[in-house]
Amino acid sequence: MGLGMYELPILKWLHIVAMVYWLGGEWGVFQTSYNVVNHRLALDERRRHMETAYRIDILARTGIILLLPLGLHMGHIWGLQPLGGAWLVGMWIAFAGWLALCWAAFFARETDRGIRLTKADEAIRYVVIPVLFFSALFSLLGHGPFKAETGLMWYSAKVLVYALMLVIGLLLRFIMREWTVLFRRLATEGSPPEVERQLEKSIAFGRKLAYVYWIGILTVAFLGAVKPF
Repeated sequence: MGLGMYELPILKWLHIVAMVYWLGGEWGVFQTSYNVVNHRLALDERRRHMETAYRIDILARTGIILLLPLGLHMGHIWGLQPLGGAWLVGMWIAFAGWLALCWAAFFARETDRGIRLTKADEAIRYVVIPVLFFSALFSLLGHGPFKAETGLMWYSAKVLVYALMLVIGLLLRFIMREWTVLFRRLATEGSPPEVERQLEKSIAFGRKLAYVYWIGILTVAFLGAVKPF
């Protein structure tokens, strides 16, 4: 009995763990954001809540990045996507670099360097999102790289929804990056009304996105678990 027989079960297990961190992490950030904008709290306490939000969010960011290589790897095992062998090795190396960049941005989050690293992380998504979206869409139309015959369309549909969730996740990344900038101003300027209003506006928009995000995440999980079509 070789280790190969455990490859798919281990990938499935990691995929479930990544999904749990993605969904649970986003819920944690959502709840913490209420105290970030609470004017009745001292600035230091609000900053502690923002720090908590960042520490929770890094697990969600890790989960959302890991879901893609795990899904592509399993897709090759199932015969749903054609790229394997050396391509899979290169893919894992590339995603390890992306994950390292994400964590580097997290560790340097309070600095200008951290903001630059965060923007680099975001720039990768500008490439990944359209590639995934159009690959999945064309596959569902019968002209893409993924196998999307009757009974196998769930995989392309899952990739399509995942790509759309990356768009919402990118918008939420913008919001959290804005938190850092706004809290710098709060620390140096006291509590300017225009900064407080912008912070409230930013988080209010983020909360609306979060509801759509949760529905999308649950849809991704549903398609992977049930494989309805």
